[in-house]
Parts: sequence; structure tokens; C-alpha cells
Amino acid sequence: MKTTDVIVVGAGPVGLMLAGELRLGGADVVVYDKLPAATGESRALGFNRRAAESLGQRGLLSRLGGFRWGPMGHFGGVRFDLGMLDEDHSGVLGLSQARTEEALSGWLAELGVPVRRGREVTGLRETPEGVVVSFAGPGGPGEETAAYVAGCDGAGSTVRALAGIPAPCQEATRGMYTAEITGVTLRPRPIGERLPGGSMVVCTPLGEGRWRVVVHDPGLPARPVPGALTFAQVADAWRRLTGESIDHAEPQWVWACGNAAALAGEYRRGRVFLAGDAAHEIPPLAAWGLSAGLQDAVNLGWKLAAAVRGWAPEGLLDTYHAERHPVGRELIRNARAASKLYLGEDAMDPVREVIGELLAHKDTAEYVAGIVSGLGVRYDLGKGDHPLLGRRMPPERGLTLPDGTRTRVADLLHTGHGLLITTGDATGHPARHHTDRIDVITATWTTGHDPALDAVLVRPDGYVAWTSPGSTDDLTQALERWFGTGRVPQSAGR
Repeated sequence: MKTTDVIVVGAGPVGLMLAGELRLGGADVVVYDKLPAATGESRALGFNRRAAESLGQRGLLSRLGGFRWGPMGHFGGVRFDLGMLDEDHSGVLGLSQARTEEALSGWLAELGVPVRRGREVTGLRETPEGVVVSFAGPGGPGEETAAYVAGCDGAGSTVRALAGIPAPCQEATRGMYTAEITGVTLRPRPIGERLPGGSMVVCTPLGEGRWRVVVHDPGLPARPVPGALTFAQVADAWRRLTGESIDHAEPQWVWACGNAAALAGEYRRGRVFLAGDAAHEIPPLAAWGLSAGLQDAVNLGWKLAAAVRGWAPEGLLDTYHAERHPVGRELIRNARAASKLYLGEDAMDPVREVIGELLAHKDTAEYVAGIVSGLGVRYDLGKGDHPLLGRRMPPERGLTLPDGTRTRVADLLHTGHGLLITTGDATGHPARHHTDRIDVITATWTTGHDPALDAVLVRPDGYVAWTSPGSTDDLTQALERWFGTGRVPQSAGR
């Protein structure tokens, strides 16, 4: 017998974001995590523009506290100026993963989503009615049944292994050391300082006397033993490459990893789904993996909630793999290309020079910025010729409501519902039968508007599913494709 709608395994940012999206969509959800408490470690120090927009369209950015927006972009260490672009592609910098997790945990607490720590998944058994999850917890072993399970449990995903989902791996060829330290003052090298022989050091100031140091060196173990790294090893490597001593620093945490990459062959198998590093593992690189994982969560959450609530049209759950798997595949390709530029030896300098020259041109910079920022993602959401179709709706676009109130698209997405914005009369609109899952807004565009956009249908994840003019299908077809059959109220006496 089902005891909850969805079990999310993994209480990192991706799992927490997915759980919140599910709850907004009306699903009962619980989060499992095998650790007794959050580690406080921050492998990522921010996320890209599209991930930030996704948090913003749920009203979550203000919960994160202070952070910086990055005005310069880079691909594999080759810088380019984001200021030349028509849209803002800058990402969030200087924000610890621990703070992101703390903010998302607070959101879940307000939504009433329980996070059960110290609960390690040991088995999955799918039945016609759901998935039976076996676990080991503080009170001993147990089982819980859910309609669906989502594995957000990292690169070594237990859920992925138990579901039998293959994840072909590109084996690691080199390693890296990371440490967060206090008690020293260092020269910042936030993007990295390339050294002879394919080595590099990174030094990022985190404020309040805290520093992040990273050592890339071909001589480091490509397959480090988990938990075996000591700070003395990090300090020795740092001194060998830079001539600087950090021996007297106070380490907050240390971490060793390799540059392996893997992509799950399926993001969905039956009632089991994968998101984040469980679906696509890449070496740490400018928080690309975290950014993509947050987008997985936002893409999957509303669809899975729709299935739970019974209004998901046929095939909606399959669009998660169809839309996000190609993004994961490109993520791994792009990460490998950027790593070659970033960590390649002096022989790569001519390539870096050519790419730098190309990135001085607006069109090239816009394409590469779209890769890094996530704004270049376009899904197949229907036939048509409007440039926004299949892309994210720019969240800062302003509107004026009939009562004179000014608002933004991002503010209208806080509910987690779909959104139909029309500049005409909404009376008799086909969407009137979908108002349990779509907010219908009559407004006029005030900022950043497209004068040809009379109406636009936006999915809960912020992507444009239909436009007028521009879409070949009519609105009714688009509504049924993404939001199912509307509920027609029964007349009195029937």
C-alpha cells in the first residue's frame, strides 16, 4: 500500500529543489538522505544564470543572502565580455553550496516536506502500484512504498544501481585536490593560474578569512581513495606548484576527485527517475553539474506532480528524458572541451588564442554564453516560428495588470502553475477549464516586450509551449499536450 506519492533520495540542492517543486504541484513527498546531517561542504560556489532564474521564479533568490553576479564569462579559462550581449548571462558567484542547501531546506520546511536523515536506501522493488523502498535507518531497517522514486543521490547513485540503469563511464585520467581553509592570506586566482606541465592552481576568496584552494596536477591520483586525503597532502602539492606555504592554515574540509564522466542511459525507468549527478556526472567545473541538476529538478517536478494528481497527459513523463538527456549529453561534451582548454599544456595556447579571437565577436560569444549560462537550451515544444517557442520565457519581462499593478513574469510563476498571458479578453478562453493547473493573466507588456506576442503559454518550468502569433498548433492542442484534459464544471442538478 502506498504511503507517499514520491520519495526523493538525496538532500543536496537537486533533491531539495525537486522535492519543493513536487510539493508546489500538489504531491506528497519525502526526502531521504543517508547522512545524519548536512556536511557543510561546498563543492560548488554558485550556479549559472538559468539556474538562478529558476530559483527566482519560485521567489527563492532572496533567501540566499549576499552573492555576486559575474560580469565576465569564460569557457575553459578563455574569457569573454558578457556586456556585449543583449541579454544578461551572468551567473551567481561566491555562494556556497551549503548556503543554497540551507535556503532550500528552509523552503521545504515551510512547505511541510519532511527530510529524513540517516536513512540509507538498500533496495528497490517495483510493483504495479508503486515502488517499495527498503532502507536502513536510525531505528533499524524498514520499507516504505511510493508511487515514484527520484534518485538525486550523486555520481555513485544507489538508486541508479538498484534500478539497473546503465551509465557508461569515461574513465578518469587525472585528479584534483580541493580544500577550504582559514588562517592564511593568499593571492586570489579565481579562474585559475596555469602552470607548466599541465598543472593549475585555483584560489578563491570566500570572505571572512576563508579561502578555497584547488590543485590540478597530472601527477595526482586519477582514482583517489574516498576519505583518504589529508590536508598535509594538499599543502605539499600547493607548495610544490606555487612555492607558497599553507601548512599553518586551518582546514575546514578536504576533497579529492578525478575527472571521470558518465551519462545515464535512461533518466526514467518505469517509476524510477534520475536527476543531477545521478543522471550526468562531470568533473567539477564552474558549477555546471549543479546548474544542470537544478534544471533537471525544475523540468521533472511539475510533470511528476501532474502524474500524481491524475491530470498528466499521455507521454508527459517521457518528455523528461527526451528533453533533459540531450542536455546531459552536451554537458559532458562541453565539459570535456572546456577541460582540455583549461588544463591543457602549452601546446593548447594557439587554440586558446583562436577561441579568444572568436569570442570577441558577438554572435560567437552569445552562442558560447548560452552554453555556460543555460540560456541556450531549447526544447521541442511544438511547431512554429516564434523565436521564444521552446525557450525559457525571459523572467524579467514586465507586465501591467488591468488594475494598474506592475509585475514580472518571474513573479507570476511563484505558484508553480503553468501561465497563460494574454493581452486580449480571456473570457471564454479554452484555458478556463485548466485553472486548477494554469494561471490565466490578462495584461499589457511594459518592458522587454515583443510587440507581436499577443498571447503566450508558459510551462511551470518557465519554458514557452505556445505563442500567438507564431505557433502552428492552436491553444487547445497546446493545452492538451502539456496540461491534459480540462475539467469542465458540472451544471447544477447533474
